[in-house]
Amino acid sequence: MADPAEPQKTAENPEDVEEVEEEEEEEHGDTPAALTSQLMQNPQILADLQHRLGSMVGVSSGYIQSLPKSVKRRIKALKKWQFEAAKIEADFYKEVHELECKYASKYTPLYEKRKTVITGNVEPTDEECDWPSDDEKEDEQLSVKNPAEDMKNKANVEEKEKEDKDKKEGEDVKGIPHFWLTVFKNVDMLSEMVQEHDEPILQHLQDVQVKFSDTDSMGFTLEFYFDTNDFFTNTVLTKHYSMRSEPDEEDPFSFEGPEIVKCKGCEIDWKKGKNVTVKTIKKKQKHKGRGTTRTVTKTVQNDSFFNFFNPPQVPDDEEGDMDEDLEALLAADFEIGHFIRERIVPRAVLYFTGEALEQDDDFDEEGEEENDPSKPAECKQQ
Repeated sequence: MADPAEPQKTAENPEDVEEVEEEEEEEHGDTPAALTSQLMQNPQILADLQHRLGSMVGVSSGYIQSLPKSVKRRIKALKKWQFEAAKIEADFYKEVHELECKYASKYTPLYEKRKTVITGNVEPTDEECDWPSDDEKEDEQLSVKNPAEDMKNKANVEEKEKEDKDKKEGEDVKGIPHFWLTVFKNVDMLSEMVQEHDEPILQHLQDVQVKFSDTDSMGFTLEFYFDTNDFFTNTVLTKHYSMRSEPDEEDPFSFEGPEIVKCKGCEIDWKKGKNVTVKTIKKKQKHKGRGTTRTVTKTVQNDSFFNFFNPPQVPDDEEGDMDEDLEALLAADFEIGHFIRERIVPRAVLYFTGEALEQDDDFDEEGEEENDPSKPAECKQQ
């Protein structure tokens, strides 16, 4: 896989090179320290900053420190029992994971059938296809409401079916074309990742599976199965997520159940000139002082769904050493991985048809109503 950070590389195809103009400055007067100094001289910014600092949540009020030693001693006992409760909660989630692994084997045969039908390797039987569609429900409702029109409607339906049959004669549609690509494009979280140049590749995606780990503290692996294609030689691309399922010794009371702590992608064996995760650009740099211009060609990272398999790495030391940008990238990555595991794989056909999207919208609307500031807050007993 090409290295996105590789400097000054000649493009194989001049048509694929983007030209970008930029100015190269000799000096940078606006340093972070200078900008900070300017901001601190603005009274409005200072007042806003003081207001925010004054309203910070978690600032000690001094009440706990003022309590008698005997009360503080009792609080220690409560904290110790709280820690014991956290360990019991961890055991609960371990048993839930064991149950999840047990039932995963029961889902597998259904997912395998789904794959064979999507790829066109197996044609479902009439019995397997015995499921009412929305069109059939509408026809039944019309028949009940207006029996006199029933025969006319049937005649129209039969005529339309004959026309459709004649129109499709000679066509050889195999399986369900572009099934997973359609799923991804229907889901906002995933459609934002899919670029136009990714679509011809994702048309070859045959299946997405989740494999649970018994050894890696509830970790799981997403497996993407591809048909033979012109872009890479891999038949399976993988993404493994490691999880922490026990309270952190340094911060045990922050435990709220298993959480993803890191992930690892795989190397994609791109065929020559087919790597969509990088692009070659030609930059024209103009020196601000001397006015001279030079052209530099380099390879840079390109937006692509397949960057999903090359995630940022969590530092080996404590997570506190990560900057905000890295934390945000990892949080987004973890959210996507969890969503694919919990929603996309189990309910793929409903995201293909859009029915799952309607259900998701219903939940969003309920949440918005609960948070509507124009409505009085509901009084709940604690």
